[in-house]
Amino acid sequence: MSTSTPTKTTAAKGKWSKLVWILPLALVILLAVVLAAKGLREIPAVQSFLADYPGESELPHGAPVGFPAWLAWQHFLNALLMLLIIRSGWLVRTTTRPPAYWTRNNKGLVRTKNPPTKMSLHLWLHLSLDALWILNGAVFFALIFATGQWMRIVPQSWDVFPNALSAALQYASLDWPHENGWVNYNSLQVLAYFTTVFIAAPLAIATGLRMSSAWPKHTEKLNRLYPIEAARAVHLPVMVYFVGFIIVHVTLVLATGALRNLNHMYAARDDGGWTGFWIFAASLVVMVLGWTAVRPILLRPIASLAGSVTR
Repeated sequence: MSTSTPTKTTAAKGKWSKLVWILPLALVILLAVVLAAKGLREIPAVQSFLADYPGESELPHGAPVGFPAWLAWQHFLNALLMLLIIRSGWLVRTTTRPPAYWTRNNKGLVRTKNPPTKMSLHLWLHLSLDALWILNGAVFFALIFATGQWMRIVPQSWDVFPNALSAALQYASLDWPHENGWVNYNSLQVLAYFTTVFIAAPLAIATGLRMSSAWPKHTEKLNRLYPIEAARAVHLPVMVYFVGFIIVHVTLVLATGALRNLNHMYAARDDGGWTGFWIFAASLVVMVLGWTAVRPILLRPIASLAGSVTR
């Protein structure tokens, strides 16, 4: 006992000492980026580039304007599930001694010839949340293609790339591009949303499926073509991408007209009222409750509905 305490204290000091260096370094880098961007914007050729490419591409005729109510609900459900998926995934990765284990009942709707795999309670939660997230995503995909909302997050022409560069330079210089997300996203947002929805999300699903107990274990040819090591090498960076996207997304939502943006996202209306803010505040309460509910004492009864929970 006397040897473990100094070890923990030393480890804690090591983490804090890293933060002491990382935070000032990050601030210096951010300041350098801002100064460099402001300097670039003084160059005539760059000014001409910004005039030619103001930061957004035109949408095709017939593209929808505004956000329907179902998209606001989808946004909230996706944010809640993503938060809990990240939390449970981190617990799976960092917990050395799980508080409990779960084994699926093999007598219900899902029956397999081989006996069910025993997994940690954290992994059961992670996979259950994944299934709900995929279901929510399937509904989202069906609705955006049925209503034309896909046109807002899929690049429609090659000029999206120089416009995205223009928007990035404007953000970096703190002289931000014109914001009118109710009608059209700027090109940097379009590329970010396209990457998140059509690249990062499918990668998360494909790599998570390969690492899960649902993957067939005895298909040697398939396992050689898609080794589990490749899935593991991609799955964590995808999670890091989602965390980075969420941080930048929330920061820009609050910094570029918080009330109007929150009304777009949560109240499906285009004004500067407080409705979206209060819905957002209520959603934060639900997220905090969900975060704190990830405890064995609360998870065991729910997990027991579809399997046996043991220590």
